[in-house]
Formats: sequence, C-alpha cells, structure tokens
Amino acid sequence: PSLRLLDVIHTENKLYLVFEFLHQDLKKFMDSSSLSGIALPLIKSYLFQLLQGLAFCHAHRVLHRDLKPQNLLINADGAIKLADFGLARAFGVPVRTYTHEVGTGGAGGLTVSPRVWQVVTLWYRAPEILLGCKYYSTAVDIWSLGCIFAEMVGARGVPR
Repeated sequence: PSLRLLDVIHTENKLYLVFEFLHQDLKKFMDSSSLSGIALPLIKSYLFQLLQGLAFCHAHRVLHRDLKPQNLLINADGAIKLADFGLARAFGVPVRTYTHEVGTGGAGGLTVSPRVWQVVTLWYRAPEILLGCKYYSTAVDIWSLGCIFAEMVGARGVPR
C-alpha cells in the first residue's frame, strides 16, 4: 500500500501533489515503543503490508530506492504505507546505476558521490549500491526492508 494521491494542482511554475495525511512514521512509532517494544503480531502485519506494497511497485517496474522507517507512514488502524518516492526509478532488466549515485574518481576508479551521503540514509542501503555496482535489481528494496524488519524486532529487546 502506498499513500493515496488526492489531488494534483498545476500552476504556471509549480506542480503540487496532495496526498492523504497519516499522523506518524515508523521511526517515531519505534522510538515511542522502545520501552515496551512493538508487539510481534503488529510487526508481522507491517512486514506483510510492506512486502505487498513492494511487490506492487516491483510488478510495475518501480524501485523505491529509499526505504527507511521515516518513509513508512502508519495510521491508528494498523495500516503502514510506502511514502517519499523522490528517489524512485522505473527500471528495466538489469537496472543501471544512476549518475547521481556514482561518480568517477581519480585514476578512473569509482567513488561514491558526496551528494549520495547527504540524500539517502546509509543504514538501509544495499551492499551493491554502497559498493558502486553498475547494475542492481529489486533486491536493493528487499535488503532495505530486511534492515527495517530487523530494527522493528530489535526494538522489542533481546529475550532472556
């Protein structure tokens, strides 16, 4: 599931997209649940919903590329939705690296562009992107989701 687009407003110089409002993101929810932890059934529900949302995106040839708890919005009914598709890209097979991700370093080597470090949270980035691979796939989104899942489970504390 992703945010519902409610309206599109186009003026001479600008384009405004109006989406539904959700009160909280997953990061804030995890922070507020740190003492008691997130209930396992809720973690399972969130993971299922997120996998459904990613499956929809990938079936329609869209990579999100910036999955992190701050980009996952939740409501009081237990729904979680994908948000912030600002770095999303349509893809073919295989997916090429985009120019803003990798720059050419000295002596012909590849270095990660400094701009990437400022835009995208590195904790959820797949190894192939961090290592500057020329091609990557939908697995980059699955990696990010796995990191988020581990963080949700970890927020419950280690059982003794």
